[in-house]
Amino acid sequence: MARPKVSIIGAGTVGTAAAHWIASRQLADVVLVDVIEGLPQGKALDLQQAGPIAGFNVRVTGSTDYGPTAGSAVVVITAGIARKPGMTREQLIDTNAGIVRGVVEQVTRTSPDAVLIVVTNPLDAITYLTYRAAGLPRERVIGESGALDSTRFRTFLALELGVAVEDVHALVIGAHTDTDMVPLPRFATVRGIPVSHFLSPAQLEAVVARTRRGGAEITELMKASAFTAPGAAICEMVEAVLRDSRRVIPCCVYLDGEYGQRDVCVGVPVVLGARGVERIIELPLDEAERRAFEASVGAVRAMLAGLTV
Repeated sequence: MARPKVSIIGAGTVGTAAAHWIASRQLADVVLVDVIEGLPQGKALDLQQAGPIAGFNVRVTGSTDYGPTAGSAVVVITAGIARKPGMTREQLIDTNAGIVRGVVEQVTRTSPDAVLIVVTNPLDAITYLTYRAAGLPRERVIGESGALDSTRFRTFLALELGVAVEDVHALVIGAHTDTDMVPLPRFATVRGIPVSHFLSPAQLEAVVARTRRGGAEITELMKASAFTAPGAAICEMVEAVLRDSRRVIPCCVYLDGEYGQRDVCVGVPVVLGARGVERIIELPLDEAERRAFEASVGAVRAMLAGLTV
């Protein structure tokens, strides 16, 4: 039985990290695509050569054209310019929108049945553009957003609590931006125990603030965008689709009435499975949480106002 194929468009640090995680878990054969001749081929070969040591037996190939991506079960779109220190994700919109339009045209032709996972920033606007340009059912166009933001939230909570990170469960919804994402401490637990049992409101607010700046903090420290955690978050989403594991993961998806919102892509918890988004989970937000979420959606709509789709 042939292994499924996952194609990653963009062989930069995030795309390469995602390929590494996917190959190491033996989820699928991986194709890396990039416009820079030699880059995807070299990175694919380097990763392939780690197989005998790491113990994975999947095929990793690189290409500058889309031919080898044909028939992919999942296509991950990381193509675009990354933000540099001092830049916001929103400042990338014009350049990256043009790049992603070209990518979508190619991948929907070569892999018309694929689930598309969008990683390119600004995430919410680019996911919306991808959904509109691809013409696919909304279930098959998914942005990373909360999959990454939530793992940062869980990490910072575990550090503050002094407990194992795998025992911490937490959600981040809303826009994937430094100022507008909405961490939800009220829904965060340690083995089912609310984190408010352990942490004061001031401690929780400090963790929320650090979560919002989770990506910016890394960019400021190493003068480049994060890649290891984003790659792992991509892998988590890919695994949920390929294994039909129906994981509950916050992702950026097109809303059509959920949370009182229409015609916008923004992060909410979903059940991920073989069809992509199996269902959207509507949380019982309190008044403060709903206001924060609505403000977050408003920020996304402001970005969309300047986007041609």
